[in-house]
Amino acid sequence: QVQFVESGGGLVQPGGSLNLSCVDSGSIFSLLPMGWYRQAPGKQRELVATILSGGNTLYVDSVKGRFSISRDNAKNTMYLQMNSLKPEDTAVYYCNKAPKPTASWGQGTQVTVSS
Repeated sequence: QVQFVESGGGLVQPGGSLNLSCVDSGSIFSLLPMGWYRQAPGKQRELVATILSGGNTLYVDSVKGRFSISRDNAKNTMYLQMNSLKPEDTAVYYCNKAPKPTASWGQGTQVTVSS
């Protein structure tokens, strides 16, 4: 069973940066394509960034050039560096397998972009 613990969110002004972390307690982290998802109030959860086991990355258009996903397989940890944040990036951010997530979601970490 895999379990995810997200951290690093907070309140930041537009144009600011945050670095999110995701620790996976499962034993096969390094073999899995992983992703960062987000869910804004009143909206469906969306996949915003994906990283394959070999390190290739994919991004949704709205975050391209601003977000950067990375992973440290030795630490079972994944990161999301978010720069040039916008109010529309406000959401709860989650990590999970990608593009097909497991049913085991973590608590997520709240990111609020506001002046």
